[in-house]
Amino acid sequence: MGALKSPEEWLRQADYDMETADSMFNTGRYIYVVFMCHLSLEKALKGLHLHKLGRIAPRTHDLLGLTAGVGIRPPEKTGRFLVKLNDAHIVTRYPEELATTERAYTQSVTQEFLQQSRATLEWIKTLF
Repeated sequence: MGALKSPEEWLRQADYDMETADSMFNTGRYIYVVFMCHLSLEKALKGLHLHKLGRIAPRTHDLLGLTAGVGIRPPEKTGRFLVKLNDAHIVTRYPEELATTERAYTQSVTQEFLQQSRATLEWIKTLF
């Protein structure tokens, strides 16, 4: 897979993934909502990295590492959310037991992830 060539393409894909998270929420596929939220923010941060530094971001899924790599410090609430989403990313990517993970990511829990992810995506866009 080749590297994405422009920050704008990274953002288009981040928006697409957030829309996919919305679709997954509407169909009750809550684990995938969280996964897609993480993927959306990861792509937005990789686009920001390319925009600010002129080079492709490192191959990582670590949202905090990506923010640090660009030299930005998120607002406290956003930073706490990124830690939470980073932790959830591993669980939703590789659930140990599907039923347990489904019980943990209820509609209300997932809705909060989705709302905070949307707000974080908008914050990242302001940094371009």
